[in-house]
Amino acid sequence: MKFNVCSTLSYDVYSPTTFFFNIKAIKSATQIVESESLVITPPIAFEEFQVSNSDSRFIKLEVEKGCSFTITYRAEVTTSYIKIDEQELLKPMPFIKMDHEALAYISPSRHCESDKLMEFAKKNFGSLPNAYVKALAIEDWIFTHISYVQGSTNSSASATDTLLRTTGVCKDFAHLGIAMCRALDIPARYFAGYASHLNPPDFHACFEAYINGHWIVFDPTKLAGLNGLVRVSRAKDASEAPIAIYFGDIACTFMDVQCHPVSTEFVPFNWEHRRSEALSY
Repeated sequence: MKFNVCSTLSYDVYSPTTFFFNIKAIKSATQIVESESLVITPPIAFEEFQVSNSDSRFIKLEVEKGCSFTITYRAEVTTSYIKIDEQELLKPMPFIKMDHEALAYISPSRHCESDKLMEFAKKNFGSLPNAYVKALAIEDWIFTHISYVQGSTNSSASATDTLLRTTGVCKDFAHLGIAMCRALDIPARYFAGYASHLNPPDFHACFEAYINGHWIVFDPTKLAGLNGLVRVSRAKDASEAPIAIYFGDIACTFMDVQCHPVSTEFVPFNWEHRRSEALSY
């Protein structure tokens, strides 16, 4: 499916500041960037770079004190995903056969303290028969028990904070899902990007769980269609996948994020069919 994505961010800069942005769609076998543009107004020199073990495409720039600027990214992106048969996900998979890549996503991380949630996760989900059923139950439990409240959290909030406060935004829902999966020995990672039919429009976060050789996408907020995602980053948690990092004194004055299917034939994911539809990007 092809999508047009756009993000526009504006800032007032009160001291010399270095910015790092992570707003460009990644390029992969399942995500083709057909065309893209990045415009900074007024013009400011920037550099694109990638770090080892990451497919995110970062932008860095230095901005002088007193400057107000806007950065706009546009792209046409073709994504593909595989519908995995539920019966395949119900089969047991020995740890010895696990993809080595998945091992990086089974230990606790800064925002996903799975070691602290082990007792809770085992009590609530440990008796379920397999990893796929456990992940689905975790997704449903978070959706039912955690309230989505805009502005209710900050960048330092962790999975345990969200569990105790019972409120959060998409990244908090994702962190809690990741932490509880890892507490049950299910590798899980953070998925950040653009999402079609998200209301209100914004960058979106969900998570993927590694089940029987497949990375299956889960969204405990159930605010976006799982077939309408454009990935910007995948990471252990949000600390490795921020949309913007800055070193200086600034204020974000405007943000607009859009993701629209190119074809009018696009049908958003039906959450009523969730248990029979497992998607792997």
